Amino acid sequence: QVHLVESGGGLVQAGGSLRLSCAASGRTFSGGDMGWFRQAPGKEREFVARIRYSGGSTNYADSVKGRFTISMDNAKTTVYLQMNSLKPEDTAVYYCAARWATVGSFDYWGQGTQVTVSS
Repeated sequence: QVHLVESGGGLVQAGGSLRLSCAASGRTFSGGDMGWFRQAPGKEREFVARIRYSGGSTNYADSVKGRFTISMDNAKTTVYLQMNSLKPEDTAVYYCAARWATVGSFDYWGQGTQVTVSS
């Protein structure tokens, strides 16, 4: 079992920045992808970004492209989401996720961290 714990959420004004962290523990995760998703009130959970464990390639939702950056530490146990130029519509609970494959559903999820962007 891979255990994921997010941190770094909070309240920020529009135009500001936040950096989310996701620490992986438990069974060593060594393949596939790690990603970030978000769910705003009354909306379905949506993909934000993902990073491939091997090679580090990244992919972003169009809504965050150019503003958010996903990265991984050298030990490959922590994934970050740097969020710049935040907008009120970025307000959501942000979830970290991991999957062993490079396609399909994610196998493990964190508990989520709240990000609130005020106008």
